[in-house]
Amino acid sequence: MKKILKLSLVCAVLLSGLSTYAIDGGNSFNFHVLKSNGKKITFAMNQVQKASISIFDNKGNLIYSENASGKDGILRTFSLEEFPQGTYFLEIEDSFKKARHEIVVTNDSTVLSSKTLSSVN
Repeated sequence: MKKILKLSLVCAVLLSGLSTYAIDGGNSFNFHVLKSNGKKITFAMNQVQKASISIFDNKGNLIYSENASGKDGILRTFSLEEFPQGTYFLEIEDSFKKARHEIVVTNDSTVLSSKTLSSVN
């Protein structure tokens, strides 16, 4: 009985891990939205050591930009509490590729799309 329970637990963990880290065809940065909490968003890029991260409004105006780095990947949390309602775009670029993701800010929450809107290699 204990063996079956342990095996079931291991299978459940493996399957949830596979679905969490599955890479869709357009997700060129191994990009994962980890959580959205109110107007805060957290995302990770596995196996990306250096990248330029920018946020644009829907008219293409640059709102925020930084050069990010990490040994095994990049993990970032942004608070968008001061942003007015609307659609924004998170752009990530390294020396090989560029990807764009949509951010929707409402009165109560912020949603970052894990799907890549556009990608350039």
